[in-house]
Amino acid sequence: MNKLVVVGTSTGGLNALQALLPALPQKFSCAVVVVQHRGKEPGSRLREFLQRSSLLPISEPEDKEPILPGHVYLAPRDYHLLVEPGNFALSTEAPVYFARPSIDVLFESAADAYGENVVGVVLTGANGDGARGLARIKQAGGLTVVEEPTTAQAPEMPEAAIAATKVDRVLPLSEIGLFLNDLCHRDHEVN
Repeated sequence: MNKLVVVGTSTGGLNALQALLPALPQKFSCAVVVVQHRGKEPGSRLREFLQRSSLLPISEPEDKEPILPGHVYLAPRDYHLLVEPGNFALSTEAPVYFARPSIDVLFESAADAYGENVVGVVLTGANGDGARGLARIKQAGGLTVVEEPTTAQAPEMPEAAIAATKVDRVLPLSEIGLFLNDLCHRDHEVN
């Protein structure tokens, strides 16, 4: 089973994603699922904006859509994005940390569905969303990565994640994409 990379970000996330996504090459063998806190208003062009800096195709998944390697999936606005074995589920449950989509909801469902094959990444953000979910990924045997708070535009989310669990890697933003590429490339060669 290929690894599943789940990424959570909030305040400052657009800049962080514009740094992370170009570091993932076209031959990237893992699926990447991103929650970026965003408003509910229609007409958001976030996917198109991020696609300009990504070599991988970016889409907003539909309910029950299969998870494919080498794709970036962006949580749709005003839905929680959950991971099931092999596919996605969308939910309109109550917001978590005033956010829907919620990073914790994505991370916890990914930990339950993929266990040790999940890589959780917490980037910049101004609240505690993602900390509980990253701890669940760690408990399930997955790998946990947090942006070095000093490189984050808003350090609160990385700091909360570091306080919540023993994180495997704390890396500057500029090194996270390279780390993920090495990790997924190695994993792909083994399978």
